[in-house]
Amino acid sequence: MLPELSRIFDATIAQTAQVVSVFAIVYGLAQLFYGPLGDRYGKFRIVTFATLGCSIGSIVAAFADSLNFLIVARIMVAICAAAVIPLSLAWIGDVVPYEQRQETLAKVGLGTTLGIVGGQLIGGLLTDTLGWRWAFVLMTLLYGVVGALLYSDWRKQQLCKPIVAHAATADRPGFAAEALMIMTGPWSRIVLLVACVEGAAGFGILAITASHLHQVLGLSLSMAGAIVALFGLGGMFYMVVARHLIRRLGEQGLTLIGGCVLGLSFIMLGLTPWWQLTPIATMVAGFAFFMLHNTMQANATQMAPAARGTAVSLFASFLYLGQAIGVLLAASLIARVGSGTVIAGGGGVLMAAGMFLSQMLRRRESLAWRAS
Repeated sequence: MLPELSRIFDATIAQTAQVVSVFAIVYGLAQLFYGPLGDRYGKFRIVTFATLGCSIGSIVAAFADSLNFLIVARIMVAICAAAVIPLSLAWIGDVVPYEQRQETLAKVGLGTTLGIVGGQLIGGLLTDTLGWRWAFVLMTLLYGVVGALLYSDWRKQQLCKPIVAHAATADRPGFAAEALMIMTGPWSRIVLLVACVEGAAGFGILAITASHLHQVLGLSLSMAGAIVALFGLGGMFYMVVARHLIRRLGEQGLTLIGGCVLGLSFIMLGLTPWWQLTPIATMVAGFAFFMLHNTMQANATQMAPAARGTAVSLFASFLYLGQAIGVLLAASLIARVGSGTVIAGGGGVLMAAGMFLSQMLRRRESLAWRAS
């Protein structure tokens, strides 16, 4: 959509890119505030009204008559959208037993991944045919319909006794105290540390992969972008078979195999001189990444059951922080060692992270068994 926005508003690509960059910054920061709100006022309720708020922001974007107005509309959407995924994951943690939670999160992840992949495809298609405004009209309708369904379900919940009783606001510590309690917990520190590393080495590498394929292997930008999109397709394949893999491998197996396969895929992606291998490596990397990430999400929902919204928001923030660090670090290293070495090095880091988390999960289960 950016080239079309640049043409319509007579602006440079760098200026129109603020539609994306400002959204990402606000989205990441806003997540910190929704965790405590969800813990205090109800996660399902916050997600419901946040979804309806996204519909309002999207229709404002559809009628934007200037680039600055469009950026403001996207900020509105970012503020509301930041609540949806982390509080949805936290709500699942409240109502789904831990034995079934990872499978449920995988189903949610399938929807999220379909949204990411489908959003890029449909957004580009509408921009090329009906015009960029219709992409936001479609988002308005989607958010509105889903928000209405959520509101109807939330009203039904109000007529019944709530499944989870929320602690009184007066009895809860402040956000800073809750965040400190979570971050100083032994297991929470491990989960948040691995999340930061995962964001840096996983998403950070993915951000430079298309340019590596274009500059080093000579692929066109459209071909390079299509190959990178296979990462999401690999994630979708994992979500389809996640139920069977979760039961067969368990958390330790998923993190160990997922981390090792992910690392090897990125090493191949960075070092291979044959572009024909890159689509396979990218798709396998997406599959393995979600083996690791889905397990991380399940553990994030269990870091602090009494403050699950805050805990999952912290997890998401550490993931975004890692992504920002990874992109900056990768950009600075490319000039010195080359993009291929950076991608392969990131693969080695992810492999180590998967092995470390698997070992920590084994030790945690061993300690729990001895305590019992």
